[in-house]
Amino acid sequence: MRVDSGKKNGEETAARRIIRWRPPLLLYSYIANELLAPFFASFLILYCVFFLVRLIPLLDIVLGLRIGLADFIRLFAYIFPHMLLYIIPMASMAGVIVGFTRLANDREILAFKACGVSLLQMLPPVLIILAVIACLTGLFSIRLIPAGALGVKQLMFQLAKEKIDKGLKEKEFTEALGDIVLYVDKIDKQQHWHGVYVSDMRGRTQPLVTVAKRGYMHADMEQMLVTVILNDGTLHNTEGMDNQIIRFGRYQLQVSLRPPTTIGKEDVSSQTRGAMTQEQLLAVASQLEPGSKPARIYLSEYYNRMVLPVGCFILGIIGLPLGLQASPGRRAVGVPLGLAVFITYYITLTTCRTLGEAGTLPLAFSIWLPNVIFALIALSLLWRTYQEKSLLPEPLRQLWYVFYESLFKNIHGQIISYLRTSTRSDDSFAATSQASLSETSSVQVHADVDSGIFHLPPCEDYNCPSCRLRFKTPHIAREAGFTPCEFCAALLEEETGKQQ
Repeated sequence: MRVDSGKKNGEETAARRIIRWRPPLLLYSYIANELLAPFFASFLILYCVFFLVRLIPLLDIVLGLRIGLADFIRLFAYIFPHMLLYIIPMASMAGVIVGFTRLANDREILAFKACGVSLLQMLPPVLIILAVIACLTGLFSIRLIPAGALGVKQLMFQLAKEKIDKGLKEKEFTEALGDIVLYVDKIDKQQHWHGVYVSDMRGRTQPLVTVAKRGYMHADMEQMLVTVILNDGTLHNTEGMDNQIIRFGRYQLQVSLRPPTTIGKEDVSSQTRGAMTQEQLLAVASQLEPGSKPARIYLSEYYNRMVLPVGCFILGIIGLPLGLQASPGRRAVGVPLGLAVFITYYITLTTCRTLGEAGTLPLAFSIWLPNVIFALIALSLLWRTYQEKSLLPEPLRQLWYVFYESLFKNIHGQIISYLRTSTRSDDSFAATSQASLSETSSVQVHADVDSGIFHLPPCEDYNCPSCRLRFKTPHIAREAGFTPCEFCAALLEEETGKQQ
């Protein structure tokens, strides 16, 4: 009985603890506020940049079709979802990086840890925000972009037809139909024409002239065709010295409208696979030969729309450990590293997609492979950050340092030396180096704890982020096991030679 009552009391205590536990909403709201503010700021900045880049080629359409302000807003609203497909992932990653960089620089992350708040307890608001952003990206990718492409197509046709209607005036020749010149003697209130003259130069050296008593114009929105219907007239066909006259009661002339709808290199009015819905992509792929390249291209577009929202979520998670690399007195490297990760992700995605479309790799595997790779990278970075370790393991850090020292640092040092010698004389440079070295008794020597190299005040790497150790003199730094870099070693040898 005592054992049973003890078990019951333990179960009741555990149940009370579960009931009493509440999520730290204040902490979650504070972290969410820190992330959303830079997210919206990054979103506005990136949107303005993309808007300006998109606006320049868009002016060709505005001028070509004489678009008014209302139609311009409609046009840009249709193109808007396609831009957000790239803006939202960049803004989400930048928001996480900037938010946690500020928390780390202000020592708030340290205060959280001192209060017992671990990295895992900070994750829920980040995951919720990134999940919402990923769902929003999926909505744009799967639904709004095809709908926007269809809206652009219909708007372009409508504007092109309105241009013809506005340009078609009584007793005036109009060339709004391209190679077809149209003249109407009179237009009644029902938009019926009286006294029509048509000159057709499409694929001809001499015009095909049509004269009719009556006519009107009919537009097909789906096929982007304008049909000119003429009644009671004659058709004059001239070829060389021969002239053929044909009388007709009804004659139809179909004109395929090709308005200036190309923005940059993209025809926004064409029914490409980017403008199709998911169902249309699967339907077209099923009609093609299974395993053929055209079928793989349509299926690639189908999978790509589902891959991008997941990639947006993964990139946002990677931004968390990158933002936590900042600290007071250290250079914030999260933003440039985040940009490098973002570019690397899209290069990897494009490469794998190309391999899948070419049949080198299985299509679904190749398109989802970048997300799998970067998801593993995100989990690895989160775990190492949670364990208070550096992002890169020690072998990779040493490999990077050797690569940097052997390639970039020597080039950088040679450039700096050339610039110094070109702007100063050798004597003045030696005097400056001598003066800087003479101050080493009062200025500390900075040592890189990762590479085991120390730097003197004249060196460009004197204030490098990893130079966290300080020594009073180069002699003490050597005794501690550190060696000077090539530039500082040359200065020390020159100083030793002058003293002897």
